[in-house]
Amino acid sequence: MEDREKIYSKRVRAGKRTYFFDVRSTRSNDYYLTITESRRHQQGEGFTYEKHKMFLYKEDFDKFVEALQETVDHVKNELMPEVDFSQFARSEEQYDEVSGETGLKWE
Repeated sequence: MEDREKIYSKRVRAGKRTYFFDVRSTRSNDYYLTITESRRHQQGEGFTYEKHKMFLYKEDFDKFVEALQETVDHVKNELMPEVDFSQFARSEEQYDEVSGETGLKWE
């Protein structure tokens, strides 16, 4: 499945973690989503990356998005209503400055 054509990709940087949302096509021109979490770990003088991947198929898109939104809303509104979550928003450039990276390539 790794060699399937990538149609669209979105990267979300979050400190030492990066999330990739990739739309890929099947042989029969159907589409699915892969969600990959990549965590950076220091090893010696360089870094290694630990990756976890999840496949999401079209018949589950709406259920997944709904459950994710309900869960995030529950945490924000019921468990942590006093927290201003906008304080955690950073731009890509800010993550580059913090991590010292100029960009992370993923294939």
